[in-house]
Amino acid sequence: MALLPCLKAGCVEAGCDEAGRGCLAGAVYAAAVILPPGFYNADLNDSKLLSAKKRYELRTVIEREALAWATGIVTPEEIDRINILKASFLAMHRAIEQLSLVPEHLLIDGNRFTPFPGIPHTTVVRGDGKYMSIAAASVLAKTCRDDYMNRLDEVCPAYQWAKNKGYPTRAHRDAIRRYGVTPFHRKSFVLLPPQQLSLAFSDTPPDKQIDVMND
Repeated sequence: MALLPCLKAGCVEAGCDEAGRGCLAGAVYAAAVILPPGFYNADLNDSKLLSAKKRYELRTVIEREALAWATGIVTPEEIDRINILKASFLAMHRAIEQLSLVPEHLLIDGNRFTPFPGIPHTTVVRGDGKYMSIAAASVLAKTCRDDYMNRLDEVCPAYQWAKNKGYPTRAHRDAIRRYGVTPFHRKSFVLLPPQQLSLAFSDTPPDKQIDVMND
């Protein structure tokens, strides 16, 4: 099914989506994208249905052709403090705040959202497979977060984050069991059964986390 160009024709509409909500480690990323009227790309779709190569190809197109785009990040520490649902909404808010063009309407992937001040929104279940702007946001959020997890993999290679991107794979949980928890893990998540959990990397400098996040 072809993706729809917009929900409200004739207004500046931004699509928003997040990536990394179900991960055990790393920040949650979100993106907001405003596409130009008439934008169409036959390859654009929900990022989960695309190959990594195609996602990065589309990212180049989106960043070049969008009227405005931005990403927002919420750290593991913030996730633990406010919970992952609120963190996902906060990441979207941070992306929207950074747009160079103020949208008149927001298209949000999902069925819940904390309203952004002054801008009406519509939630769309599986919106990344229905609307161009949400699909574009899903591609940016996913690829930017993948880049971040690839950098984290260089800091903590035992957890294979370049492969699993922080999701709860068997290899990831085996590494947690063997090496313990890093500063990049979400401590509020069930990483392992409680009796198997330990702490590690206590000497990792805090500024290292910031450098990896923003490089």
